[in-house]
Amino acid sequence: MRTRKTATVLAALVTAATVSTISAPAVTAAQGQLRASVTMDVFKTDHRSGAVTYDTELVPAGSLALVTSVSSDSIGTTTELQVMGLVPDREYGAHVHVNPCGRSGDDAGPHYQHKLDPNQPSTDPAYANPENEIWLDFTTDGKGAASVRSKVDWTFHDDRKPASVVIHERHTSTGEGEAGTAGARLACITVSF
Repeated sequence: MRTRKTATVLAALVTAATVSTISAPAVTAAQGQLRASVTMDVFKTDHRSGAVTYDTELVPAGSLALVTSVSSDSIGTTTELQVMGLVPDREYGAHVHVNPCGRSGDDAGPHYQHKLDPNQPSTDPAYANPENEIWLDFTTDGKGAASVRSKVDWTFHDDRKPASVVIHERHTSTGEGEAGTAGARLACITVSF
């Protein structure tokens, strides 16, 4: 039921939107303790857009992503990804990355890590894990929609903030030497965390 409700809400937002991108900058409370951001965009093949698809078979042009993030020192960080219009009944991986989207999936750089692995690219489970990174793996329903949430106990460093969410071809691996890997980078959405 939650997925159907999510798909309905996203469809209503897309129908109501007169532009392809809706983005709200981070909001900071008076004492700098609460940060929130909301980004919604339609995936396009143009790398200059806020959301770009690199594989139009698995993330079709015209599909939609909505990313919300709320964080404070007292509650940590909660990030939610909602998608619509992807391949039905399929597993995808997704993570928060350090750079904005670009011409290729590699432009988004590595995963954002709270405690940075000194050996990059990081495949050490001590660093590449859902407690130190933001993992948003999901499986679409029969209509190609999904909603997933990640909750971590930390907030983003002011001097080192992430800038995108990348959708990958499969759920994330956790084993030694492959932790954090999820296959090809299929699509990317630039987010103002």
